[in-house]
Order: sequence, then structure tokens, then C-alpha cells
Amino acid sequence: MADFDKQLEKWTEDTLAKPLAKQGERREKFETTSGIPVNRVCGPTDGNYPDELGMPGQYPFTRGVQPTMYRGRFWTMRQYAGFATAEESNKRYRYLLDQGTTGLSVAFDLPTQMGRDSDHELAHGEVGKVGVAIDSLEDMETLLGGIPLDKVTTSMTINSTASCLLALYLVVAEKQGVPWDKVGGTIQNDVLKEYIARGTYIYPPAASMRVITDIFAFCTEKVPRWNTISISGYHIREAGSTAAQEVAFTLADGIAYVEAALRAGLDVDAFAGRLSFFFNVHNDFFEEVAKFRAARRLWAEIMKERFAAKKERSMMLRFHTQTAGSSLTAQQPINNVVRTAIQALAAVCGGTQSLHTNSYDEALTLPTELSVRTALRTQ
Repeated sequence: MADFDKQLEKWTEDTLAKPLAKQGERREKFETTSGIPVNRVCGPTDGNYPDELGMPGQYPFTRGVQPTMYRGRFWTMRQYAGFATAEESNKRYRYLLDQGTTGLSVAFDLPTQMGRDSDHELAHGEVGKVGVAIDSLEDMETLLGGIPLDKVTTSMTINSTASCLLALYLVVAEKQGVPWDKVGGTIQNDVLKEYIARGTYIYPPAASMRVITDIFAFCTEKVPRWNTISISGYHIREAGSTAAQEVAFTLADGIAYVEAALRAGLDVDAFAGRLSFFFNVHNDFFEEVAKFRAARRLWAEIMKERFAAKKERSMMLRFHTQTAGSSLTAQQPINNVVRTAIQALAAVCGGTQSLHTNSYDEALTLPTELSVRTALRTQ
């Protein structure tokens, strides 16, 4: 116990010296409803465990990428939405923001994801079906109307056409008078996962990778707060992988993107801090928590030892989580509320940076306002 106490004392001193820690915690003290104090960090009573595991906010980040985690700031409540027209989706986004969501997440329809206009013959029957249809700058302006892009971060689930949608987003920001260096958000931009599990690729792999690394370079210079990729295991898990396979495929894709960027002449510490990840979370509570911790540790070691990253941020695996769509049932759908709550708790205990909780009626229809509010209140 003395070893852990010594390690905890040094960690506390180091933590208080960091700018993040100086923001303070949300409350003066944290305790249970019984009045029992909740320690900043809990540790073991014996052995070498603390040295191997590491402390919160320190390499290899097994216990989280921030020293204070949710004691300092909650995760971003980022509810995924998008359907039909830009007008209808804008109405839903503004409703979610009014109800307390703290970040937007845009679903685009398949024609938009495949680079086809809504009047293209191959778009027939798919327009606005699983996301919002965006064909022009005017559509994007309508989609984001009344939403201040310097105050709200936006995640966009877009891959092959990510560069086009990012360009439209930046022009809308310009029209709002928001400079690019104040714009924050994420584009999924993960085409390797499309080949593996989902299918909305357009260009051959080599050309796709070139587009991705060009986006890395552009955003590093022009849009420094933008996460240039969301390396996604979510769809791999939805396609039938195990938790271990989800991590394996996702980190393998991450390695491929880093290698491609290095071949393109980019410095690892210039772009790696803006790589983000996206994971699924299922019902096996302890397995899911362990999965997130293992993924963080593995990525930190990969970035430090394989790619010689020097900055701590380059080694941090920051991730968004969505509860498992494949676990939702169309029969007795209210049961989905309980499933989603358990999955959300696993994501939070695993240290997620943002979270989408599925609505209980998603197996049946586009979520109603009641069901999306219930999903948000679950968080």
C-alpha cells in the first residue's frame, strides 16, 4: 500500500501542475448518497500493479486520457441523427440541443455517402432513408441553420466523400463569420472500414488513402481543432466481430493511416493528436470496459514504440462510443431502454470522450422526439 500511496502523491503533484487540472473539478468534494467520500483514484493494496497499470492521464493511459476525467468535465453527449430533408434534420438537431445534447452527430443518406445527387438514377429509393440528403451548399446551410459552429462541435459520419462535406461545412462556418481555427468536430473519413464491413467506398484503396492523408495535412495547417478521422470499430462489430476482433481491426486500420501519413511526409506529432476512434459497446459489461482500457494502452504503446511519437497527445486514444444497434429488439422495444443504459454505463466506466445512446424504437422506425429525449436522459 505504501508504494501506491507514494505513486498517488507524485501523480497528484504532477496533475495539479497541468493546465487541464487548473480548470478545477465540478464540485469541491465527491461522495456517494451515503456520504462516503469518492477518491480521485482507487488503487490496489499490494504488489506491482500500480506501476504496470499507470495513473489516469499518464502514459499508457489505461485508466483514461485525462487525470480528472468526468470530475472535471462530462463526456460530450453526442446524439446521432439525420433523416429525410435538411429542414427536417435541422429541426431535430435544434430539438436535441434544446434538450441538452452537447454535440451534434450527422447521419447522411447512402447517395450522399456515395457521392450521388438525389436525382441520380442509382439514388432511387434511398434518398433521405438512413440519413439526410445533402446535394449542395444550400442544403448544408439549411442543415446547420441557427446552429453556431463556433460553439457546437459536429461529428459527420461520412467516409469516401468526407472531403466534400468538410468543405461545405467550412464554407457554412465562413458564412457565419466563424474562422476555421475556431471550428471543431470530426469527419469519420475511415475508408478501410468501408472495405471491411460497410461498403460505401468509391475510389480504389490507394487513391482513397491519398485523399485521407491530404485531409490530415490540410486540417493540420488550416483547421487545427478538427479531428481528421474517426477510426471506426463500430461497424465492424455490427457486422459480427467479437470485442477483441473489433479492437484488432480498428487499431490495424489506425496503423495503416499513420503509416500512409508518414509516407506522405507528415510529422507524426503534427497529425496524430487529431486522430480519433469510434467503438461499439455491447451488453457484456466488464468485457466492454476492459476492451476500452486495453485499446487505449495498446494504441499508446504503438504510437510511442512503433512510430516514435513524442507528444503525449499523439499517444492518446480518444474515442466516441455508440450503444449497440444490433442488440436492439423490435419485440417489446421498451426493453431496449435497459440494454442501452447498461451499455452506456460500460462506455462511461471505460472512459469514453463522447457517447450516443440509441433510442428504444430504432428497430422499428425513425426515433420519435420522446424516444430520443429518453435516450439522451439515459446519459
